Amino acid sequence: MSRRRSRRLAVPGAEQGVNAFKAEVMRKEGYTVDPAHPDDVKYEVAKSLGVPLTPGDNGHLTTEDAGHVGGKIGGSMVREMIRMAQEKLSQRQP
Repeated sequence: MSRRRSRRLAVPGAEQGVNAFKAEVMRKEGYTVDPAHPDDVKYEVAKSLGVPLTPGDNGHLTTEDAGHVGGKIGGSMVREMIRMAQEKLSQRQP
């Protein structure tokens, strides 16, 4: 029996901030982001990667294709978080 993953964030109420961060990062990556629907950037990313992602059921996608889209977005967000942390650490006074 397969388990469904919980897609809720660990911190209640953080979704708006995470979506804003995602929009900012993906804008820096050169993607067009609708501020009202920042999560929709995944369709533009999928298109640029040649993955046929559409709104609604995407049961036809392979795990690999879905991973390419999520990895592009998540990887960009992680790189930006690391860059921000390094910048903060370098500003600390010894």
